[in-house]
Amino acid sequence: MFDRVNEVIESKIKPKLIAHYGNIELVKVENGIVEVKLLGACSGCPSAKFTLEDIVLVGLQEEIPEVKEVLLVNEVSGELIDMAKKILNKEK
Repeated sequence: MFDRVNEVIESKIKPKLIAHYGNIELVKVENGIVEVKLLGACSGCPSAKFTLEDIVLVGLQEEIPEVKEVLLVNEVSGELIDMAKKILNKEK
């Protein structure tokens, strides 16, 4: 099911988000629950909840009715952590 979900995200959902300077990454699919990361302008956007519900969930369910829910994973990337460490170390 991971591959089916990823295919729909790549072909149908990602282009909509890219048009608004955002992006999406599929993290995990288990028991009909899809976990994603929102990237770019979508990351931390106040409308992220609506993006998940109205664009991601609806788009996936149109193609894959077995999808029950979409969850946002708010992991901090290793790249961001490294950048923060560099900034903090310069201040010492």
